[in-house]
Amino acid sequence: MKAAQPAISLQQSLIQKAMHSSILAGLLAWLLMVAISLYQAMQTHDQIMDEIADMLMISDLNSISAQQLEELSDEFDVHYQLYGQQQLLAQSEDYPTFLPTTIPQQLAQHDDDEVFSFLIADGQLWRRYQATQSEQALAVTLYQPLSSRFQEMLHSMLLFALILLVLWGILWLLLRRSIAQQLAPFKQLSQAIADKSSHDLSPIIAPQPALIELQPIVQQLNYLLQGLDRALQAEQRFTADASHELRSPLSALSMRLQLLSRKYADENPNLLEDLERMQQDLTRSTQILEQLLLLARLDPTDLQDLPQQLINLPELLEDALALLQPQIQQRQSQLHVVLAPLFIQGNPELIFTCLRNILDNAIRYMPQQGDLYVSAEQTHQAIQIYIENSGEINAEVLTHLGERFYRALGSKTQGSGLGLSICHQIMAIHHGQLYYAISSYGGLKVCLRFNRVAR
Repeated sequence: MKAAQPAISLQQSLIQKAMHSSILAGLLAWLLMVAISLYQAMQTHDQIMDEIADMLMISDLNSISAQQLEELSDEFDVHYQLYGQQQLLAQSEDYPTFLPTTIPQQLAQHDDDEVFSFLIADGQLWRRYQATQSEQALAVTLYQPLSSRFQEMLHSMLLFALILLVLWGILWLLLRRSIAQQLAPFKQLSQAIADKSSHDLSPIIAPQPALIELQPIVQQLNYLLQGLDRALQAEQRFTADASHELRSPLSALSMRLQLLSRKYADENPNLLEDLERMQQDLTRSTQILEQLLLLARLDPTDLQDLPQQLINLPELLEDALALLQPQIQQRQSQLHVVLAPLFIQGNPELIFTCLRNILDNAIRYMPQQGDLYVSAEQTHQAIQIYIENSGEINAEVLTHLGERFYRALGSKTQGSGLGLSICHQIMAIHHGQLYYAISSYGGLKVCLRFNRVAR
């Protein structure tokens, strides 16, 4: 069986996808701008080197243009050498010593030629420009570090990247607001569904603004609510009919058996014993009916609609024990009760039914002259009630306790197998828990855990 995939946020997913697309587009635009800027920078500086070379070959180095030439070469970090008749005529003032100082022989063989190339010197890449003029037998070589070309472009690219980051931040805020507004109808629909209960299965009104994508969902949900409403009404009618139709004949049979027992009490002892067995079976059937009807009415989601009050647990336990006192005396059991004032919030009738069922089971399944222990403790977060009995219990039985109609094999006590199942339902309604363990006294230990409330 495959593990369930973790839930994801549609809003976050949409924002992430939109931001990823925007970031990808921005990066592509940035890279394209870098490529274009790189190309333009190379073309521009190549033209500048060509103009400096022309100025060197046509200018008088002792004139004002020579001074302008030096300023231009300093501005763009261009280093030059001018050759005439294979001799060095001039070079820039800060001409690096690690750059070549002789004109290549192959250049001298060309007439009016211009050559651009690259050179690695002193651990960095240089752009080299070589030109010749055959009429005056002049040759010029210019060098420029590529880092000088890209320095200004690098500043522009960093500025553009900073602008992109700011724009992405603004886009994230706009997307978060816009997508939240677009998803508002979904949240309204979710809240409308959450507000539904067994008491309100009316059709859901489509949230505004109405979205075409949501209309089929709302329509199908309304069909489902209508079906649930019909099913719930049918269940309620069945419960009411079953309660009336089954209780009446059982009550009539019980009265007839009592009359027959009184009538033939002294005449036929064997018949009286049969009638008592029939009365026991009828009582058991009535109890099963009552428990089934109670189980059908319990709804773990209806605590807010359930009448509640502050319950004094020790008093409720004493009432339940008083009701079961005849059984305790019949089995000659010893009762050990240690309780302190404890209070919970809930429905007293349901809590009483839960305590009575558990105590009744403890009395029924402990040996003759056994011991019944009832205690409680209070922590910072919860109140726990412990009901234990003596005797013995199979560990395998613990795994099935609480299942409907389950009764331990070989049990001689009468019961419907629904008592603990009803207790689980009652505890679920009160957001409590029911635990089972083997008691240190040998029998079963039942723990009822309630959330603590402030008085």
